Amino acid sequence: MALSSVEQSSSDFDAEVTELREWMAGGPRLPLAEPVLDEAAARQAARKAVADLVDERAMDRVLEQIKGDGLRLTGPGGFLSELVKSVLERGLQAELSEHLGYRAHDAAGKGSGNSRNGSTPKTVQSEIGPIDVRVPRDRAGTFTPMLLPKHSRRLGGLSDVVISLYAGGMTVRDISHHLHRVYGTEVGPDTISTITDEVLEEIKVWQHRPLDEVYPIVYVDALMVKVRDGATVRNKACYLVVGVGVDGVKHVLGIWVQQSEGAKFWMQVCTELRNRGVRDVLIACCDGLTGLPEAIEAVWPHTTVQTCTVHLIRASMKFVSYKDRKAMSAALKGDLHRGDRGRGGVGVARLRRHAVGPQVSGGGRGMGTRLGG
Repeated sequence: MALSSVEQSSSDFDAEVTELREWMAGGPRLPLAEPVLDEAAARQAARKAVADLVDERAMDRVLEQIKGDGLRLTGPGGFLSELVKSVLERGLQAELSEHLGYRAHDAAGKGSGNSRNGSTPKTVQSEIGPIDVRVPRDRAGTFTPMLLPKHSRRLGGLSDVVISLYAGGMTVRDISHHLHRVYGTEVGPDTISTITDEVLEEIKVWQHRPLDEVYPIVYVDALMVKVRDGATVRNKACYLVVGVGVDGVKHVLGIWVQQSEGAKFWMQVCTELRNRGVRDVLIACCDGLTGLPEAIEAVWPHTTVQTCTVHLIRASMKFVSYKDRKAMSAALKGDLHRGDRGRGGVGVARLRRHAVGPQVSGGGRGMGTRLGG
């Protein structure tokens, strides 16, 4: 007997999921994400460099001076500031030697047409305090240092600290006071605004980056977060879409902030994702927001929309008296884990035979229709 179109579509979908599961199970173990590998490698290289550079006896003498002679570890004139100053100046001298083609006091520099021309004092701000650096110059004025670029007044670590504090909700003036109090660094509010504006272009590029054509699983949800809006802090809906790629790694596909959550804006989100390259989604997991499953299916007609079981159980508790909620929650979890779905709701017949079954409102009959099968 010929299969109906629905049964045929379900069979094809099951075959795709089975094939994808076998491919993922048989493949090699996934490596860590690239940024984590870079960070781990950088940390390992830094530890090795410090171990090769620092002698244990010399370090003990420094610690004795910190304890007894009042040597400061951080801040203006601190040990770390002077150490970073020495590293920067040594690196700048090495860059100038590479630019000129010969080292200082080398006879090869005679008649080369360009030579060293002293240095220029410069103060840069960092997360360990202000650092006074002497930047070397050449007579032709063609030397452009990479370690400390021209017109740069702060090191990269300080910018990361400022962006982190700003993301945490602090105002630019609060950040300025915090940096001065903790690090002894003078950074004005205008400079902090410039630092935060530098990441806006990167954020725009990330928001509009192209995406993969297929995602096996996509998680869709909105979180209520506190957002500073002018002089007040308000609760706003943060729309979040997380996709699991065919490599098994989760990726944040996008973040949008609105006044409240609604299916109409979710339709815009799904349409934007499709315009950025997402042609198909196998399974979309979401909560029971009215109109959200329909919005997903309107953009990706062949997607299986699965209601999140946690949201389902929490929402179903409003139909149960307080003293019976624990027993009902356990019964629902058992049915969901056993996969008893799609036949008269989530085990409705068996739930009604349960001790708390007769007290369940009739509104729970259709709560399992989008749990997948």
